[in-house]
Amino acid sequence: MKDIMLKIVGRQISEDSGVEDEIEFVTEGKIYKRNQATYLVYEESEVSGVPGCKTSLKLLGDTIKMKRFGERVGLDTVIEFEKGRRYEGFYDTPYGAIEMEVLTNDLVNNLTPDGKGSIDIDYHVSLKGLSEGRSKLNIQVI
Repeated sequence: MKDIMLKIVGRQISEDSGVEDEIEFVTEGKIYKRNQATYLVYEESEVSGVPGCKTSLKLLGDTIKMKRFGERVGLDTVIEFEKGRRYEGFYDTPYGAIEMEVLTNDLVNNLTPDGKGSIDIDYHVSLKGLSEGRSKLNIQVI
């Protein structure tokens, strides 16, 4: 396991107006390999809106599995990203779990074997009855 720094930029794009909201933060994390997969693990912050929880990214082949867990998360949230594939699951909120559907538009994993580089994920997310939108996530190992 190796200590790393991560720069994370998330963009939410309104389908109606095209307006983008962006959050950006830099945090410490860990990178390690287990079997054929590479894992990135980091603590969320106030900026990300989910302080007190950890996020784990499992990179294997053309898929990325994101898992959020911790004391302040009632239900672990898992999202799988694979280009062109729909994923259905649940998103935990302070008011309870909501059905979620994610369609990955594009996924680019540019991490090198020594753990440098970036990951870009472009996806549409639908939280049943609450919101729909497009998001872009860029994670750089610096």
